[in-house]
Amino acid sequence: MSMGFSPWQQRAFERALASLDSGRLGHGLLVCGPAKLGKRALVDAIVARLLCQDASGAQPACGHCRACKLQQAGTHADAYRISFALNDKGEPRNVIVVEQIRDLGQKISLTAQLGGAIVSVIDPAEALNANAANALLKTLEEPQDGRYLILVSDTPYRLPATIRSRCQRIELRPPPLEEARAWLAGQGIDGSRIDEALALADGHPGAALALIEAQGLQLRRAVEKDLDALAQNRIALSETVKAWLDDRPAERLAHAAACVRDRGRLALLALLAQGSGEAFAELADWYDQANRVRAQLDTPLRSDLLLGELLLRWREVAAA
Repeated sequence: MSMGFSPWQQRAFERALASLDSGRLGHGLLVCGPAKLGKRALVDAIVARLLCQDASGAQPACGHCRACKLQQAGTHADAYRISFALNDKGEPRNVIVVEQIRDLGQKISLTAQLGGAIVSVIDPAEALNANAANALLKTLEEPQDGRYLILVSDTPYRLPATIRSRCQRIELRPPPLEEARAWLAGQGIDGSRIDEALALADGHPGAALALIEAQGLQLRRAVEKDLDALAQNRIALSETVKAWLDDRPAERLAHAAACVRDRGRLALLALLAQGSGEAFAELADWYDQANRVRAQLDTPLRSDLLLGELLLRWREVAAA
């Protein structure tokens, strides 16, 4: 069964299969790493292999047996996925609550309906609230044969240490630069854009691809141009605030923060050369403020006032 994996996904999958073949695959798995590296496709392949009725040893799922067909259709009776449930108003919660974990515990205590494994996925695992995490811990502390619990997380450090310590970690990390370049070229990306995108994405190929596909390179250049224009008083503050709020404000703020982070690195070099850290400290403070404003865009606070204050502060920092 072909998964179309990237090299880093394939390596992680093969390690998981080797652990399964040797009897060392944990009942609790923590699949983690930065967003856009393919964790969820990797989890789908692991789930399919655990449920497959025909594969053995270090083989991937066959893709043809009844269990595989049911899994592909999303109707396998022994596969469970826990994410954001609806609240009393019919709106998605922003946390995973204890009732969901207790319900899962009851389901996995029953006999598997297809006679094989029972596999549960919690995604995103960092969304577990305190009571849900405590309930999950009890399940992890009492593993049952043929039961697998897979936690998926972009930010595993937000999980309680007691949960992390009871899970076998399968981590995806950005690959070496040459491998990232080769993979992006294999996606049909023009070579002239690959290095620029990888530089902006700190070598992360998935983030680089997302930048290119969403015209993020053009947006980054536009944001940098606006920051320079604000610093030199060549553009009105109100005009910039309106333009940013009208078109992908969260992405623009992310690019602005990244741009200032990069300038902060240059300021740090200047600090080492001149013995003054004031410029670096100012840029670092603005970087933190930009990320706070980005997180507040979807709150009841006035976005225009937040963004206006942030960009006014940028003008002061840049002038200094």
